[in-house]
Amino acid sequence: MEASSSVPSPPLFRAVANSTRPLYQLLRSINFTNKVHVDITENGLRFSADHARVMQGVTHWSKDLFTSYTTNLPEVDNQAAADHDDDDDEESPRPSFQISLPAFLETLQIFGATDAAARQAKADVDPYRSNLRNYRSDAFSNHILGMSGTCSLSYAQEGGPFSIVLEEAGVTTTCNLTTYLPEAPEEIPFDANDLSFKIITQARWLQDTLAEIAPTSPDKLTIIASRREPYLRLSSTGVMGSSSVDFAKGRDLLETFSVRKRWVQTFKFDMIKSATEAMRIASKVSLRGDGQGVLNMQFMVEVEGASPSFLDFRFIPYAVNEDDEEDEDGEGEGEGEGEGEGEEGEGEEGEGEDENMQVEG
Repeated sequence: MEASSSVPSPPLFRAVANSTRPLYQLLRSINFTNKVHVDITENGLRFSADHARVMQGVTHWSKDLFTSYTTNLPEVDNQAAADHDDDDDEESPRPSFQISLPAFLETLQIFGATDAAARQAKADVDPYRSNLRNYRSDAFSNHILGMSGTCSLSYAQEGGPFSIVLEEAGVTTTCNLTTYLPEAPEEIPFDANDLSFKIITQARWLQDTLAEIAPTSPDKLTIIASRREPYLRLSSTGVMGSSSVDFAKGRDLLETFSVRKRWVQTFKFDMIKSATEAMRIASKVSLRGDGQGVLNMQFMVEVEGASPSFLDFRFIPYAVNEDDEEDEDGEGEGEGEGEGEGEEGEGEEGEGEDENMQVEG
């Protein structure tokens, strides 16, 4: 009996991955805060970051990204289950905590450092070696030679450290990150039932737009979605001047275009710029604005060998005078009425994909 009682209980969570690249890329996309909130669920890990209660970013590590994923979450008693009959399974009590985001990202970068160092050494010897070629695996990389490593993540018990064990080429690195009490703020409210517009386009075009605007050192970014020209405009003002980029209407540029009423909001440019990494790795982005002026960006990231991953960002705009709002609403009515009705049908095609983005977020 004493021997059986001394057997340690299994960890609340343990997962193993053969590559940390998709994990690192997804987590780096919300690298705009020092601490990140972590939720452990049976379907994966959820990371959320908050900046001054005006910007939030959420990313998911689906269990598909791991070769092994095991959870031993606490069970809910019958009374608690009765209280949560109308909630989803993920609404039941689950382990949650905060960890240092910079420390976690630095740890994940250790994985594959051997190959990275070798590639950098070759780049130093051959100055004409292109950046693209420098990041490709060659015949002597550990992956090609069958010396692939593993990355193990575990969380033994509530209040304990979040452990990362990296094994590669015979070298084992163990890192225990201190966990902090969860202080996740309430999510920025976004009313999906009161959408003013919804637009789906290629993420790289949004990134290129910000790159065009950035040289003017802008302070603010104004986003306009309208039934008539400009259908989608991003304009900025700053110490170096002002600039704007207009998106023409067309299925080759705006895959889904649905505008219920003219929507004009201004945001801090640096906040929108914080989502640049998500724009870089994503294939598509869904832009949505609700009646309160909140902007929602949902990015779809395609991962080789796994289902697509999603990144969700929400931004609160600068306050707008009510008189200005009434003027803008008046401008949006009239001429664009007929076009808006037709475009609602165009938006139907992207509805299913956008629904998936919302569910993941």
